[in-house]
Amino acid sequence: MTSPIEVYIGIGGNLGDALATVRAAIAELRSAPGLSAVTSAALYRSAPVEASGPDFINTVVRASTTLAPLALLDLLQAIEARHGRERPYRNAPRTLDLDLLLYGDIKLDTPRLTLPHPRMTERAFVLAPLAELAPALRVPAGTVSELLAALDQRIERLPVPPG
Repeated sequence: MTSPIEVYIGIGGNLGDALATVRAAIAELRSAPGLSAVTSAALYRSAPVEASGPDFINTVVRASTTLAPLALLDLLQAIEARHGRERPYRNAPRTLDLDLLLYGDIKLDTPRLTLPHPRMTERAFVLAPLAELAPALRVPAGTVSELLAALDQRIERLPVPPG
């Protein structure tokens, strides 16, 4: 049996009821085989970066997994597909986007998957929720908190619903 690896997954969407879709994706990750201890940061609203369309709803989850990186990517893409994800062109508006940001300290560069995620350090919509979960986490360019402080992108933390 493989020891669980800590992973971070970015979640976002800006088509349809993005808020409901992001919440549904978190619930699906919590019940997915091969994932455990799934913890979600708050939800955020942000303007599209290098994309068009309405504002995005974003968050990051931390989980433990026994799945290999590409098997986890397959799981994430299957969840996206169930929510109507299409890829007509790069950075197109989307119903759901699940990005594998970090898989332990593994570095990987294949046609299907690059780890750590190559643009995560340039995106407040990744760094803000990631900083809630792990502010001192070191990524290749520095700590999550340091990198977030250096960005100037509009992002709004959404209030936590009662209950």
